[in-house]
Amino acid sequence: MQTRIGQGYDVHAIAEGLPMWLGGVQIPSATGFVAHSDGDVAIHALCDALLGAAALGDIGLHFPDNSDEWKGADSKMLLAKVVEMLSERGWKVGNADITIALQAPKLRPHIDKMRATLAPILGVGEDAVSVKATTAEKLGFVGRGEGCEAWAVVTINKD
Repeated sequence: MQTRIGQGYDVHAIAEGLPMWLGGVQIPSATGFVAHSDGDVAIHALCDALLGAAALGDIGLHFPDNSDEWKGADSKMLLAKVVEMLSERGWKVGNADITIALQAPKLRPHIDKMRATLAPILGVGEDAVSVKATTAEKLGFVGRGEGCEAWAVVTINKD
């Protein structure tokens, strides 16, 4: 069996009156992410990690942010398309580990739902999907509530 590791990163600015989507879950908040799609930084980082592991470029290559086709797109659909691209090449997801940096709101109450949402799209059990949240201790643009960052690490396998 062949195994590869990929890592991904994404960042979006935060603004009033926009929806906040993270890990495929809408988070109750007065603010959300400025983005061409739904701005789900966790899924975008995950897509980049998967694409990178398979040496298929990055999310911007496949879903450009200047294309009307992807305007307002549900990131869960983008993730499903990425998993399909990997599957067409014989790759299966092994596991995913995601870290989200956001000052507010607190994400702990939503993490189990994120894991339950992402696992079937990835084709793995919930025990193979880790989602962690942290604040920036009020430091930098994340700490000031101006943006959100996410990192993802994945393994993919091929028989």
